[in-house]
Amino acid sequence: MRADDEALIVACIPSLRRYARGLTGDRERADDLVQDTLERAWSRFSRWQRRGELRAWMFGIMHNQFIDGLRAQRRQADWQADAELAEIPVRATQADGLEVRDLDRCLQLLPPDLRAVILLVGVEEFSYREAALALDVPIGTVMSRLSRARERLGALLDGRPAAALIHRVK
Repeated sequence: MRADDEALIVACIPSLRRYARGLTGDRERADDLVQDTLERAWSRFSRWQRRGELRAWMFGIMHNQFIDGLRAQRRQADWQADAELAEIPVRATQADGLEVRDLDRCLQLLPPDLRAVILLVGVEEFSYREAALALDVPIGTVMSRLSRARERLGALLDGRPAAALIHRVK
């Protein structure tokens, strides 16, 4: 690995930390996720071979690490989806800090696939193509997930039940 390659990876760290914090909702878990992502990127750097964008490749690694962690948690504990959606916070208007806290809580209530796409496109300013590369899904899937994520997030912020947003397709 060349020094400029190392610099490219290091330059991604602030964005990776933001994305990890958004995915996990916890600073310590986010730091662990970033560390795992960097270790995997370093050990598999030769596989990248300059195909595509390094940033999207690293975010893809992080996304996969996060999903693998969720799957492991599900195997360890037999928890139900209803327990995840304990209480929907009411959006506070008296201070920006409370609004940010509420937004973070509502983001954590979104399913991981929706939360990931809204964080990549809305916070990290990925294009749909970059998000599709990072998540290893078609662009249409990114657009669909983003639409559903925005709709659910809006409902959660307005205090409407998220269950009312689930539409069954026949």
